Amino acid sequence: MSFEAYEIELHGHSMVYRRAGEGPPVVLIHGMVNSSRHWEKVALLLAERYSVIAPDLIGHGDSAGPRGDYSLGAHASRIRDLLAVLGIDRATMVGHSYGGGVAMQFFWQFPQRTERLALISSGGLGPDVSPMLRSAALPGASGLLSVVAHRRVVAALAAAGGQLRAIARAMHPLSGPGPRNAFLQTLRSVIDGRGQRVAANDRLYLLDHAPTPTLIAWGGRDNTIPVEHGRAAHRAIPSSRFELLENAAHFPHLEDPAGVARVLTRFLETTEGVCVPDSEWGSAIGGRSSPRKATSASGANQAT
Repeated sequence: MSFEAYEIELHGHSMVYRRAGEGPPVVLIHGMVNSSRHWEKVALLLAERYSVIAPDLIGHGDSAGPRGDYSLGAHASRIRDLLAVLGIDRATMVGHSYGGGVAMQFFWQFPQRTERLALISSGGLGPDVSPMLRSAALPGASGLLSVVAHRRVVAALAAAGGQLRAIARAMHPLSGPGPRNAFLQTLRSVIDGRGQRVAANDRLYLLDHAPTPTLIAWGGRDNTIPVEHGRAAHRAIPSSRFELLENAAHFPHLEDPAGVARVLTRFLETTEGVCVPDSEWGSAIGGRSSPRKATSASGANQAT
């Protein structure tokens, strides 16, 4: 079985995705400076029972990197459009790191298309993030990044081994100005010098109210995003499942692909995919409060 790449044009720009297997659809969304290739081992294990689709987000992998919108919502909309072209109405959404934020955004925007949600060492669940990512979000980081990502520097880091090899792996896709620009636009849409500035914590209750089966899995040695973010999200979504992957750090799908495939398969096989129609979305959102007449300072002044 192979994890073959395909290319389509969406809104005038090339988008590449990889696909394997047949069965209920599962969408794998990569993180920043990653691509669909990083899902290969997990995808081939899942493909024995499922139809696996892994897109290269715009500005990542082999997809185009145009000047434009690199927000979570824009990425989610492009995935919706890709699935529409492929004739897929609903799917289980799986996201790693930044891709977890995209997967959650996909659910907020298109709940009727989200059968299940799985978050792996996900961003968007709290402010804490590694100092390296906070630094990369600062003004002036572009010049420094161009030096660090130079091919010779990356080769030297890779040869040094250890933790430096992981840094080299992250820097390798950023050797060109186009990918670096897309990375910085994506990064700065969610992170600043103080950490993650976009969080979904105020909307996690919807996953219970909708309700949508939710899995939260985390690398036990993750030093990029703390595991406590995942545990807190699990507490905020009482119906969710939490899985700790002890043999992995921030990239469980690369460091323990068999473990990721195992927890995903168990989740898929023991939950029922849902469809939340638009007619029920309002009641899910409004479950915590009822509309009331608004008052304003200007209105109060006019009345006196």
